[in-house]
Amino acid sequence: MNPVRNGTTLPHGQLPVMSAKPCAVVFDMDGLLINTEILARQALRLAGPEVGLALSDSVCSLMIGVPLDGCRALLIERYGADVPADALFEGAARHLQAQIDAGAMQMQPGAAALLAQLDAAGTPRAVATSSSRSKAQHHLLSAGLAHWFSTVVTRDDVAQGKPWPDLYLLAARRLGCPPTRCLALEDSYNGVRAASAAAMPVIMVPDLLPPTPEMRARCLAVLPDLHAVARLLA
Repeated sequence: MNPVRNGTTLPHGQLPVMSAKPCAVVFDMDGLLINTEILARQALRLAGPEVGLALSDSVCSLMIGVPLDGCRALLIERYGADVPADALFEGAARHLQAQIDAGAMQMQPGAAALLAQLDAAGTPRAVATSSSRSKAQHHLLSAGLAHWFSTVVTRDDVAQGKPWPDLYLLAARRLGCPPTRCLALEDSYNGVRAASAAAMPVIMVPDLLPPTPEMRARCLAVLPDLHAVARLLA
């Protein structure tokens, strides 16, 4: 399953050619299916001053696609062992929920159409997310996406989160497909690294993080949105 133009950002309207359709598709959640990465960044920026931390966008970006334990380690490395990480996370969760309650959470462009297309084709689908199970279930239900997936793999289900391959390996096992025959869809650097480490072909659909040379080297392609992924798989 290799595109002709491996790891490139293609001109508008031009898509890579895939030699075989995947037997299953594994989706990241935050920033890929729903716009929660940008909401989470805003929540962190609001919660920071409440616990005495001024969080820049660059610091928040370091936490994109990173599970909670990894985010805690990043904060300790940057601010020291006394950083009020748990208080920050609690405040950010409160501000994120307030945004969701206000109707700010939305599906990313093309998500519904791609999922309907895959469902019509009988292609199994899973979510592999760095979020906790309770958070993943809440977000997928709130966004009206939960019914599209036969399995949801979360940080609670594996020993190590992204960038380790555990989430994608478990998703492939639950779907009954070898990782090399699945397709991963990701928006974050750690997500791309995780899928790559699982030997799962991956397409990056950037959200807050721009593609880098490393990401292009690891990806089948970098596409602008999930509409482009749907056209590729049609």
